[in-house]
Amino acid sequence: MNLGDLKPIELLQLQANATAELKRREIVRTNNSPLGDYAEWLVANMMDLKLAENSKAGYDAISDAGVTFQIKARRVTPENPSRQLSAIRNYAEKDFDWLIAVIFNKDFNVINAYLVPHEVIGDYYPHRNHVNARVVVMSGAILQDKRVMEITEQFES
Repeated sequence: MNLGDLKPIELLQLQANATAELKRREIVRTNNSPLGDYAEWLVANMMDLKLAENSKAGYDAISDAGVTFQIKARRVTPENPSRQLSAIRNYAEKDFDWLIAVIFNKDFNVINAYLVPHEVIGDYYPHRNHVNARVVVMSGAILQDKRVMEITEQFES
């Protein structure tokens, strides 16, 4: 199949069918962009974590020892190399112990993964009133912080 030959509606239908199949396989849990769900599924499987229920605010996965993880992902492309993650809301409630940030390339391969303690986020990213959240960018000084661990090798197959 040559995707270039498909009409826009056919491409959208293909995406919808692919998402439905990913849901059937229990890889994604929503009809939203699959990146976040895929990252959560991948992290849980690679790190032996249990995914929280979809409606659970504050964290995405939990270990057998009760350690909680917020999982954020970003797909970088030549057109958009930003490493900005989606907003972290309710940071002060400390609903998670660790942030796992996964950076994918345009083909959904993991290029970087990081384990970030909750308190490190507060040290680098202040609350932004206009988005009512903290906005984390996985580049620069935070990557030099000794408390941040790169865990990319856990995702290499």
